[in-house]
Amino acid sequence: MIEAYLADAGLAPWQVLTACAVTFFAGFVKGAVGFAMPLIMMSAFSAFLPPEAALAGLILPTVVTNISQAFRQGFGAARQTAIEYRRFLIGTVVFIAISAQLFAFIPQVTYLLLLGIPVTAFALLQLLGVPLALRLEHRARAEWGLGVIGGLYGGISGIWGPPLIVYLLSTGVEKKKMVRTQGVVFLIGAVTLLAAHLGTGLLADARLALSALLVIPAQLGMSLGYRLQDRLPQARFRWWTQVLLVLTGANLIRQALMG
Repeated sequence: MIEAYLADAGLAPWQVLTACAVTFFAGFVKGAVGFAMPLIMMSAFSAFLPPEAALAGLILPTVVTNISQAFRQGFGAARQTAIEYRRFLIGTVVFIAISAQLFAFIPQVTYLLLLGIPVTAFALLQLLGVPLALRLEHRARAEWGLGVIGGLYGGISGIWGPPLIVYLLSTGVEKKKMVRTQGVVFLIGAVTLLAAHLGTGLLADARLALSALLVIPAQLGMSLGYRLQDRLPQARFRWWTQVLLVLTGANLIRQALMG
């Protein structure tokens, strides 16, 4: 009966088990550095899951883990962060809602390349020591612009983190605040994505069940990742963040080029 239910979404038991393993690892990475769970999940899922199941599978784990991340220092800190980065949040939310309606019409190779190339280039330059800090008077425009870009990618691919990470790295935000900011922005974006795709019908039946199941390994992995995050010095945390951006961006490019 379970196999027949999964078959309705084009899934086999081995695909579900593999998705759980990928999600556990993605949750661990997110707990350690605050991001990359959707990037890792979508990059891996696209190799063995149908596109609809891949996107649906990451939605509920993303919502739940970002609740944990956003409120780890309490409601007051999360609220202040939301106010401070309100421009980025508005741009992200509005354009996730818009671009989610275009999911079926944009070729996967297009958004993979458009996301992977600039993210990889930015992170490589950071690792090489090239200064890319934004001037203070340009931050408002950068928040609006990167929020819109994140939203456009988010509704289509479920990935809207890289533009925010680029912004936070370029403005030199300290570790704890950086992780909290990611959690707040990612949470609001994830709720928007959930609402948008409840409307498109992407989250239905077996795909919804898969997404709910993947919450468990995501939370387990994230709990372990938190322990590593708490021990990482600021400089090492920043270095790992840059390395992870390079790897995820390069993997997106690889997927696009290899089809």
